[in-house]
Amino acid sequence: MADEAVAERAAEPASQNPQSPQKSQKPQGSRSPEAPPRGGARGGDRGDEHAQGEAESPDGPEAGDDEAAERAKERERAADRIKDLTRDPLAEEDGEDGPTDLAAAARARRAGRKLLTSGRDFTSFDRSRIGHAHIGDINVSLDARRSGVAMRGGPVPEEELRRLRRAHVEPAGYVRLRRALESRRLLVLGGAPGTGRTSTALALLDEVTRDGTGDGGRVRRVDPHQGEGVRGLVGEVNGGEGGERRGTGYLLELALDRPGTLPPDEMDLDQLASTLAEGDAYAVVVVSVGSAANPLLAGRYGMVCPPAPSRELVTVRLRERLEEARGGAEGARSSAGARGGTERGGPSAGTRGGAESARPSTGTRGGTERGGTSAGTRGGAEGARPSTGTRDGAERGGPSAGDRSGAEGARSLEHAARLADDPEVTEAVGLDDLRPAEAELLASLLAEHLLGSLTREELLAGCRSIAAVQAHEWFAGVDRALAAPPSGDGRTPVRSATAALFHPVAFRIALAVLGGGSHSAVSAAAHLLTWELSVQSDPDSTPSRPLFCDDPESDRALSRARSDDGAIDVAGAEVTGRLIFYRGSALPAAVLAEIWDRHFPVRAPVVRWLRLLADDPRPQVSVRAAVAAGELSVRDFEYGFGELVRPLAEASSPRRRVFAATALDQVAGHASHRRAVRKVVDDWSRYGTASLRWTAAMTLGHGRAADSVDAALDALARIGVRDQGRQLAVASLNVVRLLTLPECATVLRRLGQWAEHRREEYQDLALVTIVRLATTGVDEVLDDEPGTPLGDRGDWPLLLALAATRPELTGTLADLLWTALNTARSRDVAFDALETLLRSASRGEGGDRTRPGLAALLPALTSDEHDRQQLEWLLRRMMRDQDRPLTTEQASALWRLAVPARQRRSDEEESHG
Repeated sequence: MADEAVAERAAEPASQNPQSPQKSQKPQGSRSPEAPPRGGARGGDRGDEHAQGEAESPDGPEAGDDEAAERAKERERAADRIKDLTRDPLAEEDGEDGPTDLAAAARARRAGRKLLTSGRDFTSFDRSRIGHAHIGDINVSLDARRSGVAMRGGPVPEEELRRLRRAHVEPAGYVRLRRALESRRLLVLGGAPGTGRTSTALALLDEVTRDGTGDGGRVRRVDPHQGEGVRGLVGEVNGGEGGERRGTGYLLELALDRPGTLPPDEMDLDQLASTLAEGDAYAVVVVSVGSAANPLLAGRYGMVCPPAPSRELVTVRLRERLEEARGGAEGARSSAGARGGTERGGPSAGTRGGAESARPSTGTRGGTERGGTSAGTRGGAEGARPSTGTRDGAERGGPSAGDRSGAEGARSLEHAARLADDPEVTEAVGLDDLRPAEAELLASLLAEHLLGSLTREELLAGCRSIAAVQAHEWFAGVDRALAAPPSGDGRTPVRSATAALFHPVAFRIALAVLGGGSHSAVSAAAHLLTWELSVQSDPDSTPSRPLFCDDPESDRALSRARSDDGAIDVAGAEVTGRLIFYRGSALPAAVLAEIWDRHFPVRAPVVRWLRLLADDPRPQVSVRAAVAAGELSVRDFEYGFGELVRPLAEASSPRRRVFAATALDQVAGHASHRRAVRKVVDDWSRYGTASLRWTAAMTLGHGRAADSVDAALDALARIGVRDQGRQLAVASLNVVRLLTLPECATVLRRLGQWAEHRREEYQDLALVTIVRLATTGVDEVLDDEPGTPLGDRGDWPLLLALAATRPELTGTLADLLWTALNTARSRDVAFDALETLLRSASRGEGGDRTRPGLAALLPALTSDEHDRQQLEWLLRRMMRDQDRPLTTEQASALWRLAVPARQRRSDEEESHG
């Protein structure tokens, strides 16, 4: 009953409430007909320091009225100024594009940092290091440039085919591929380079030609440079050089991604299939997936080659390596044992013949060499007992040496499998699936580590280099064909196809920068970069791009990418869209390192492209690009700072300055560059232009651009109070961002000091920051991932989230908000902010999640009767709101959160006499 009475009291009209704020104190100079009561027990109102004695002017009543009116106007101007300063500083000069969405920007920054900050920022690749220091003499081919274009024609050695039969792992659908080849004699096999398509083609040809009698080898590679591709192969099958070869399998690799290369016609393929049938032969034509190969793969002979499963690839390669190592070790031990017997005066393995021809030599070596009775004289007839190779097992009933060897091999393989699944090894590899050469390299590294040839640090370094190798293969010599002179046969010069040549590499770079974003954003950025690369390569020609040749599936296959449904930020809301990622966390950093460190001419078009992305209104594009720009700047800070950071930091557009600040903070995340960034930001905050100071403030808000939180607050205060508070808004925003750090108590302490400062600029900085703290959502300023105390409250106002998660700060938070509520120039916006806090408890579905924060804050905020009158006035105003009226039940619930039950009973008795 007491609660209902209090609810009725909060809801009754002002004329019926004897303690209504409108009757208790009428604020002087107020712009609202229903203003809250002023004053209170915690301190005076800084905005009314001249309110007393206004009618006691020495110049008489008229002069007093004029002075009072002037002071009222001054207070109104001060209030308007505070209101202006609490607006979004990122909305300045943004024009039609609107302000930057802080929440979307924070999410994009977290995603970009997670994508690129994986401990591999200084990964480098050295062929000699991988080829010799890490793997010894194992020859592993990792160079994607060794494609069919570079291969010479000729027979495939039987030894290579035997090894292929032993080590090849069949991909999904292998039987279907073999049946298609057997029935049609010709198979056009499509796949991305390095996925095992050539090994699969050889395995298929090896199977279907087992009974072949062709001269010069059952399986032959065809040099695409000789003849005219498919037409040249027709002539070879018909009986070219070397005569007719019946029952032979032919492997032809076509490079259709080269400028000016045309795919074979369907009629040419029909003719080749007919010729193969006449000669009882087979052929597999290997092509790379892409727009040029799509007609071939869609035809009657075309099929896509699935990649082999990674785990099986590694297991098979590991077994090979361990068996080779055990075989070598056993051979070495046998040789050493024979040498040891001769050196010690005992009979060598070669001289222990005679009777030993009927029995094993190694089994009795110990007894003979030591002068004891041989195993033959101790055991009777030699032929009646098992061979000495199993002597120990037979005589003692234990396992034989062969069994022990097999068990040891199984244990080694099991240990190697556990090592391959080690989280640290998996993170170092950083690839979701491995291609055959990569599986062979990983297996070699694991085997060498298990055998003691590699330390764990060397193993992890070798694993990290696998992604670097892939990036090197993608970009090495891409434009070599453009450097060659045009052919003299009257065909179109190859430079006319620069856009088609550069699009795959541009897509990989765009995916490294914007990975995790929408597929459409990555594709659009890739086309922009294709243009920049084409212009840089051939400035005298205007690049052209066919409009209907994009192939998303080919882009994903050629770039080791995957797509999935996920959330995309659009106009402040999240919608479901198609996202695209690299198939491996190591690839984005490896791609950026490759283009930045090894291909210097590419830097200029990439810088121009990143500047274009900085203007994109979508945070998922501009902020991710800024994170990538920071990572590139780490690799060459002089170049990155001069070409990317400094020019954008001085730009007139806030979006470009946010880009520069985000890039600088990303650089500061690396201990090697943190000192340099802090020096730059400190200089900008002291001596920089207005744009540089603005950028410095945005950088300081991330919390890594100063030696301490106190130093960051000093710099922000220096920026905020300069030039009559011209940049106070952006300074206050970044003070609020610092409140998400563990040192938030330091920030609140400094806010209290500024609120009591004798200079009005510091007071305004405190008041604006307090109001902004109440109106800023956690997801707008938080860098933490969900799962942290604040991260789980992303839709809460930051002030309530702090009150709920840091109870020791509740009193300080309430005192600061009370100061803003009881200062004339900030009263209006402070009450609007308090209304925002109150409405958060009843907004939408699940809005009552913020009630714990209100339950912690409101009692501390309404500690005396005057404060409760202010809350009562605000609740009545919210109930009378024409657009969003607060219900009586909601007002009653909020009142119960603010006023303890004991005080509610006292109020009820007083209200009802």
